[in-house]
Amino acid sequence: MGKLQTYFLIFAAVIASSTSNTNMFGGRCSQRDPNVDACLLRSFNNLLEYLKGGAPEFDIEESEPIVIDELSIALGGGPDGYRATFKDIQATGASNMTITNVRSDLESHQFQLTMFGPHISARARYRSSGVLLLVRASGGGDYWGEYDGVKAKVYFRGVPYDRDGRTYLKLQQLKLDFSVRDIQMGVENLHNSNAVLQAALNLFINSNAQELLKEMKPQLKQDLASKMSRFLERILQHIPYDEWIVD
Repeated sequence: MGKLQTYFLIFAAVIASSTSNTNMFGGRCSQRDPNVDACLLRSFNNLLEYLKGGAPEFDIEESEPIVIDELSIALGGGPDGYRATFKDIQATGASNMTITNVRSDLESHQFQLTMFGPHISARARYRSSGVLLLVRASGGGDYWGEYDGVKAKVYFRGVPYDRDGRTYLKLQQLKLDFSVRDIQMGVENLHNSNAVLQAALNLFINSNAQELLKEMKPQLKQDLASKMSRFLERILQHIPYDEWIVD
């Protein structure tokens, strides 16, 4: 292959890469635009849609399912207090979440995203101990959860830096919170148990679903924030900031 052909292929690859990044966002947003947040809303949703099936070029795997190794809850004190542990949690439906609002401060590189998902399902292995509704609730089995109307807020801040003549953002801070409108959850296939215990557990779980979610939230938020930080760091590392914000 001649030098001219080699230079042409390199040039074409650079152009293709730049075009791909721009198309990924659906176009660049100007920080001079008074409606820049509306532009960012479109851009971020385009990016989420692009990444749903994974993006090997960014070392990002397919977004479903979200896997959480373990979380625990404790209700009541003493030796008979109810304890439950959920392992190998797999959640599906998060890829259907969309960003409904964006607030940005481009001078300080801060962004707040409001997100909504119609439905998320979760499955896990479940183990519990203690007394629940006057019934000893020690045992294990399968947990299921159906979460409707999931709202989340994600705040992140970056710090700009230069690399290879381009401006990038390094993630400095990320925080998130979420709420769920309606919850149905329960346990099944309990080991060494009977129908009375399973019915008692499911009655308690569904009657106190929001309270149980409140107990789970600190661990969930920590784990999800860690996962989202890694996800965002890979994007920011590979896509220059001046590829989606201009002027």
